[in-house]
Parts: sequence; structure tokens; C-alpha cells
Amino acid sequence: MQHIRFDLERDHVELNQLLKLAGLCDSGGAGKALVASGAVKVDGHVELRKTCKIRAGQCVNTGDVEIAVASAA
Repeated sequence: MQHIRFDLERDHVELNQLLKLAGLCDSGGAGKALVASGAVKVDGHVELRKTCKIRAGQCVNTGDVEIAVASAA
């Protein structure tokens, strides 16, 4: 499994944008499609809300990639 640490510079990031910023898809639209397909989990649960707010301390998984969201501060 590939592990990615994403340092959050604001209060939150939308899930579809996180997938784009982490390099897992080419655009926010592609991120929305990935979420809509049911292939993304947040803290172990399938997340279908494309723009749900992801905050520091949460973990996002898709395929064999895990994104650990951390506070940049």
C-alpha cells in the first residue's frame, strides 16, 4: 500500500480536491467521478459526498493508496 501524507494548510479541503492535489486524478471533476463510483473511503467508510470536508486527522483510502491528512501548522 502506498502512503501519502497531505499537509492541510486550511481548516479543511473538499474530498474531490484532495484527490486531485494528492495526484490521484487529473482534475476535480475526475475526483468527483472517483468518489461517485464508491471507490473512496474516509476513515474506513465509503464516502459518496464528492465535496465532503476533510480535516486534519482523517484518513482517505482509494485502491491501494492511503492519504493521511495532517495539519501543516
